[in-house]
Amino acid sequence: MSINGEGTTVHSDHWAAADDMGCETNPLLGNRAEEPRAKGASFTSSVFNLMNAIMGSGILGLAYAMANTGIVGFCILLLLVSSLAAYSIHLLLKLCDQTGITSYEDLGGRALQKPGKVLVGVSILIQNIGDDTILYTSGPSLDTVLTNLQTSFNTIQLSFRGLQLLLNATMSSYMFILKTELPAAIASFLSPETSGGAWYEDGKTLLILMTVCVVLPLALLPKIGFLGYTSSLAFLFILFFTVVVVVKKSAIPCPLPSNVTLSINQVSNSSESECTPKLFVISSKSAYTIPTLAFSFLCHTAVLPIYSEMDRPSKKRMQNVTNVSISLSFLLYLISALFGYLTFYSHVDSELLISYDTYLPRDVLVMAVRLAILLAVLLTVPLIHFPARKAMSVLFCGDGPLSWVYHIFSTLLILTVVMLLAILVPDIRNVFGVVGSTTSTCLLFVFPGIFYLRLSNQPLKSLESVGAVCLLIFGLFVGLLSLCVIVVTWAQNP
Repeated sequence: MSINGEGTTVHSDHWAAADDMGCETNPLLGNRAEEPRAKGASFTSSVFNLMNAIMGSGILGLAYAMANTGIVGFCILLLLVSSLAAYSIHLLLKLCDQTGITSYEDLGGRALQKPGKVLVGVSILIQNIGDDTILYTSGPSLDTVLTNLQTSFNTIQLSFRGLQLLLNATMSSYMFILKTELPAAIASFLSPETSGGAWYEDGKTLLILMTVCVVLPLALLPKIGFLGYTSSLAFLFILFFTVVVVVKKSAIPCPLPSNVTLSINQVSNSSESECTPKLFVISSKSAYTIPTLAFSFLCHTAVLPIYSEMDRPSKKRMQNVTNVSISLSFLLYLISALFGYLTFYSHVDSELLISYDTYLPRDVLVMAVRLAILLAVLLTVPLIHFPARKAMSVLFCGDGPLSWVYHIFSTLLILTVVMLLAILVPDIRNVFGVVGSTTSTCLLFVFPGIFYLRLSNQPLKSLESVGAVCLLIFGLFVGLLSLCVIVVTWAQNP
């Protein structure tokens, strides 16, 4: 691939001849050296794909984050992390424009030689396949929480679950969410008298079925740009969730009736003072909010694959895609968090839908929203799969062209590993929790800052170099804070 300036075209590599490492035998897309470059993904499709990479189940925890920081405090933090995420992508795109490289792994190789390339590839694999699987499994599932709603959990557990939701942007954790929540979501639409034992009540069966029928066909597509349609559908599901949160604000009174309990560690919201929104909140739980929000715009593993497949790609065009995607995600995050907080105030749960389930049991809209969120999660898995497969090919087969045989084999291998992790993984959170917070921080903040400082021809005192240093410092701060949050949580809940 090559880039020769601000407005020049990035030429996608054609998967053609077998490479020297023996990773392929037949061309994946045939020999098209004589053919003109096929039309790439549209601007709109690229926006939807990037938004799908940004948003997911983590949106459920943002109202709780606002309750722990206040409305103004939340807005400031959300604006800060969204700006830093956009800036880190700007640095990556500028390096692509400068070096002619459109691969995160290759940027690592150019900046830090072979160790840098391997480090980025391993980080992407861990982040996209299974770094945070256990972070979700370590807490009670949504179904368990609903069953044991009166059980007391301490403040640290609740705060940590907000961080879990944002860290769960991996295939294994998404698969685990589907396995544990999809049967309950389907059963909620059926009569309570329906006899048990049906196939749709088995999470493992549903997971395998969804993987074979939905995830596998989408993951086998040769280009990430083809997922624009499914990503637009996932965006509509998230938009539906946001609209329902806004609508349900008027359906739940404040203060609540004295016989209603909204939180698993709180009594009913019976005081008028509880219905006053707080602009700033500073407490021990506020520390958990910073890493929660910091990871809410993590999409960097998908940025460059989307960039390389765009129609008429250029740095400016991809930066516009980034700005639109982050702006729309910011808007949906803010609206859903604000109205979720203004509905339950300090009694909002770390998973927003739990609060609605308590006050509005078997509400059709709430049940539909839960199913919509799960479908959005399902449609995100194939998108996350693309950079994971690319990282695996770079690590094990180099940068050569890929054959259909290798393409299918690597897809099946990754999805098999992901399913096994989601179904059979033991409780090894002490490993995956630390690694997850590290890889997320590096991919979002640390790597872009280091790579820019290593590869840019700008002086260290230039504005962008200073920005890269600030990005690096913020990334180290967030990484250490996330690590402390995880360690403290383990210490409190061994």
